[in-house]
Amino acid sequence: MTDLLKQVALYYLLGVNLLAFAVSGLDKRAAVKGRRRVPEARLLFLAAAGGGIGLFLSMEFFRHKTQKSAFRIGVPLIILAQLLLFAAFLYLRYYD
Repeated sequence: MTDLLKQVALYYLLGVNLLAFAVSGLDKRAAVKGRRRVPEARLLFLAAAGGGIGLFLSMEFFRHKTQKSAFRIGVPLIILAQLLLFAAFLYLRYYD
């Protein structure tokens, strides 16, 4: 992988995790104030798009969505699947 591609991937993951963290925080604020909420599907999409760690950290930090099984179980499963895909990529790249 070229250095430029590595940088793009790193900045993408950093950005999508920060975005997931921020959107979850905004959703928590909206929930407390009784305002319009962020759809759960959008939060899960951000996790699936690479922001799982940011969403997981926001769940703990804001105490948000921790009772919902789709988040309590689903977000760690998304992270695990992404880590397994990354490990498979590394294995195929360097050991195949």
